[in-house]
Amino acid sequence: MRFHTRKWIKPEDLNANNSLFGGRLLAWIDEEAALYAIIQLENQHVVTKYMSSINFMASARVNDIIEIGIEPVKFGKTSLTLKCEVRNKMTRETIITIDEIIMVNLGEDGQPVPHGKHQIEYVKDRLKENPS
Repeated sequence: MRFHTRKWIKPEDLNANNSLFGGRLLAWIDEEAALYAIIQLENQHVVTKYMSSINFMASARVNDIIEIGIEPVKFGKTSLTLKCEVRNKMTRETIITIDEIIMVNLGEDGQPVPHGKHQIEYVKDRLKENPS
């Protein structure tokens, strides 16, 4: 799993129990999944269709640093399925896992459209192919 994003837990990210608010974490995960899909599918019109069961295994507290890992599972005709793990950067303790996040590629009309992708592509490799 590649961990792309780090977040520093601040007081405004906490719930009434003084631990990381799950809704805030899910918003970060959704944003990270969208960014990953946008880059992979080369289309800014991508939406979240589905998230599988979410397994909270631990929490985070103020001043903890967490990291969000996203990994592709499957390329569909119009979708990209990802999995996610969030862990404490310092202790490596897993905070949450999500086995499936399905992102759908949309056309200008807002309807699903084939993306033509079949494997992970890295931006650095695209730059080599298209010297401009």
